[in-house]
Order: sequence, then C-alpha cells, then structure tokens
Amino acid sequence: MNSYFTIKTETLKFKTNVNCNHCIEKITPYLNENDKIKEWNVDLNDPDRILTVTGENITSDYIKNALLKAGYKAEEIK
Repeated sequence: MNSYFTIKTETLKFKTNVNCNHCIEKITPYLNENDKIKEWNVDLNDPDRILTVTGENITSDYIKNALLKAGYKAEEIK
C-alpha cells in the first residue's frame, strides 16, 4: 500500500508594524526557526509594511504569533 501526503506550498501576506532594518533583524530569528518557512521578506517601502511569507503548510496564526513574540503585530491580508 502506498501512502501519499500533500505538501501545500502557499504564500501569505500581512500588514505589519515592522518599520526598519533593525525591526527586520529582530523578527528574523522568529521566522527563520520554522523550517516550513522557505522565504520571507518585508517591503519597507509599502506604507503597510507588507510581510510576504512563502512556505509549506504554514498558517496565519503561526506567523502572527512569531511576530508577536518579537514584539510586532501582523494582520493577514486576504
């Protein structure tokens, strides 16, 4: 019997209160600790400071909690 599982790669976007490169340095360890996150970045030029996260089977709650641990807020953009 073969067993298959699905890896769902997705991209989530969030409005954040990350304002500068120092802020990015503070959130980096929290986002990099999850090996399901393959790539992420914050657009500091966007007025909403959009965080884009791409990964496998990632959840909005995980991302929001990771930023909260670092002292920042994230609101998912649908």
